[in-house]
Amino acid sequence: QVQLVESGGGLVQAGDSLRLSCAASGPTFSSWTMGWFRQAPGKEREAVATKNWSSGMTYYLDSVKGRFTISKDSAKNTMYLQMNSLKPEDTAVYYCAARSSPTIATTARDFSYWGQGTQVTVSS
Repeated sequence: QVQLVESGGGLVQAGDSLRLSCAASGPTFSSWTMGWFRQAPGKEREAVATKNWSSGMTYYLDSVKGRFTISKDSAKNTMYLQMNSLKPEDTAVYYCAARSSPTIATTARDFSYWGQGTQVTVSS
């Protein structure tokens, strides 16, 4: 049974930082591909950052490169998304996702497991 539980969202001002957490039960970080997606109202769900730690391959959405960092703590089986220099356009529900394949992926349909989402709101 794979379970993903996000936390860490909230309301912040532009320029602030937030760290999202995804506590995972079931997947093995070393072989699975995991990532963070976001969905704003009226928009499609988009990959923000995805990573396979066994290959080291990492994807970042262009608009977050240099501001967001995906990381993990294997001992806690927890994945993180550190978000710095937040902008109003980063406002969305953020989801943690996982897939059992080691191949990096960047579309929502390629991920089988999802968390419930956490709201991030950035005010200007």
